[in-house]
Amino acid sequence: MADKVSKDDVVAFRLAAHHLSGRLGDDDLLDAAGRCGIQNSPPGSALLALHARVRNVTQERVDDAVSEQKSLLQTWSMRGAPFYFPTADAAVFTAGVLPPSEEAMRRFLPGLGQSLDSLGLSLTETTELISAEIRDVLAGRRLAINELGAELAERIAGKLPKRQRGPWEAEGPYAPGQPLGEGVVHFCLRILTLQGVVCFAPRAGNKAPFVLVDEWLGCPIPDTDPEAARAELVRRYLRAYGPSTRADFAAWAGIQAGDAGPWWGLVADELTPIERDVEHGGAAWILTDDLDALRSPPAPRGVRLLPPRDPYTQQRDHETIVDKKYHRGVWKTVGEPGTVLADGKIAGIWRPRKSGRTLTLTVTAFGSVPARHRTALEEEAERIAPLRGASSVSVEYGTY
Repeated sequence: MADKVSKDDVVAFRLAAHHLSGRLGDDDLLDAAGRCGIQNSPPGSALLALHARVRNVTQERVDDAVSEQKSLLQTWSMRGAPFYFPTADAAVFTAGVLPPSEEAMRRFLPGLGQSLDSLGLSLTETTELISAEIRDVLAGRRLAINELGAELAERIAGKLPKRQRGPWEAEGPYAPGQPLGEGVVHFCLRILTLQGVVCFAPRAGNKAPFVLVDEWLGCPIPDTDPEAARAELVRRYLRAYGPSTRADFAAWAGIQAGDAGPWWGLVADELTPIERDVEHGGAAWILTDDLDALRSPPAPRGVRLLPPRDPYTQQRDHETIVDKKYHRGVWKTVGEPGTVLADGKIAGIWRPRKSGRTLTLTVTAFGSVPARHRTALEEEAERIAPLRGASSVSVEYGTY
């Protein structure tokens, strides 16, 4: 019979796992980033997510970890989004995300299959064509995706037989005026990031330039058995979001639920079933090693201003942390707000507005805001102001 845990225990366990029950020390940046990666879209959200977990985070400290120490790496990872994670864990968040079969990879990149069929190419063949050219194109350079895609597509066109070159160079369905081949290259670059060929250098203006991983780091990402990387990705997920299900893991990783077996099956003997006392209902799973932590998690305290798409709010069973009537306000397809975390509960949403060096945060609460939470929230706003390039901050309140 499955153990039963309360919703409050699940929430407290996850908050502790995300380092949101109490901030980590100044030197623990990599511990925070390594739990389950830190998404950096919209740009700048990773800085705020790290600030919510680690004391005294600054843009300079993060920049130093990325550009000088090279201890943090940024590349596409789960769900095709850009993530920061420790360079030492790169295989987990790259090879560990990559589907192991041609069919699963095609489902991983929805919208690409029909184009490949029209070209008479498999995804594996197309990725190999790009891989064969990318070093010559990108060596010693930093190129944004449109520049990189255009150069690669042009070089590959010259290597294709006439029957494939015509549709490759014809306008495709992805963007007005964009050749089909260039759009296909954009899709396949996601595979090359997960193969450890390319990653992101720091943004330059509005551009996120690609670089060769071995040039950027000074060495390749160490070879790791793909099964070991996939198994560790599931463990990282369950340590942050357990108890959970195979389907929720698949949604978080960005794979199809039916394709999750090559991940989930690798750790099946490490799991214990849990019956959750939450709306989500049904059986879920926790790493057996985490049972004691789940049964007696620390009580969450304090206020955090979490950015849009913070790792904590990326859990798939939304009703565990937010009442259903507020879901549309928290999770939007475009223009997601940040969330206010107060003593372990999502207590509202927030949006920033900047004028010159003044930052204004508009907080829309899901109920009354106690005076102690207002004080803590305003102190937190003061701390994030410099992270947004502001020297002063004010907070405005409203009710949802």
